Amino acid sequence: MFPIRIHDLRFEPNGRVVLDGIDLELGGEGITLVLGPNGAGKSVLLRTLCGLVQPTGGRIDWGGGEPPKFGVTMVFQHPMMLRASVLENVALALKPHGVGRAERQRRAAQVLERVGLAPRAAESARHLSGGEQQRLALARAWLTRPRLLLLDEPTASLDPSATAEVERIVREIRTDGTRILMTTHNLGQATRLGDDVIFMSAGRVREHAPVQRFFARPSSEEARLFIQGELPWRMNF
Repeated sequence: MFPIRIHDLRFEPNGRVVLDGIDLELGGEGITLVLGPNGAGKSVLLRTLCGLVQPTGGRIDWGGGEPPKFGVTMVFQHPMMLRASVLENVALALKPHGVGRAERQRRAAQVLERVGLAPRAAESARHLSGGEQQRLALARAWLTRPRLLLLDEPTASLDPSATAEVERIVREIRTDGTRILMTTHNLGQATRLGDDVIFMSAGRVREHAPVQRFFARPSSEEARLFIQGELPWRMNF
C-alpha cells in the first residue's frame, strides 16, 4: 500500500473547486496531522483516500498497486452508533472479513479492554457519552488492524479529559503499526501527536514538513498567519 503517492488530485463538484491539484507522498509510518482553515479541503482529502469521494481529476498510487479492498478505515467526528450493545457495535467491524460470531466477540472484548470500555460492553452504544462513543469508534477501527487510519477531527467536541483519552488510544494504534492521517484544528494536539504536518488552504497543500519545523519555521506566510491565529476561515454564503 505504501508509499501512497497523490498526483494532481482534484475535486470540483458543479464547478466548485474543493481540491485544487493535490500532490503528496505518504510513507508507511507515523502520524500526520492535516491542518488548515475551514473550507481548505482537509476532510474531503480524507474521504477521497477512503473512497467515499470520487475525484474529478488526478490519481492515487497505492504503492504501485490497485486501491486496497481492505486496510483503509476512517473514523468521523460524529461516528455512527448502531442500535446494539457496545460489544456488538465493535464486533460488527469483523463481519465483512468472514470472522465467525464467537471469534468476533472475543476479539471485540479484547479491544474494549484497551480503550477502557469493557465495563460498558453490554450497554447500548447510544447511551455512551460523546467521548465514549469516539473511543468505541476507535476500537471498531482498531479491531480490523488497518494499515491506514483516517481520523477526521475525532476530538473536536470533547472536553480535555476525553480528548486526552482519545489521544492515548491514537498513540497506541500508531504503536501497533497503523499509519495515521488526522485532521484537527487543535494546534496543541498537533504538536503532541504529530510526526509531520500537512498545511492546506483553498484546496491546495501549501506546506508538508516535520511538526517541529512547521511550528518553529513555517515556510509560507499563510501557515505563519494560521499558527498565529490571524488567517481568516473561508466562508461560503
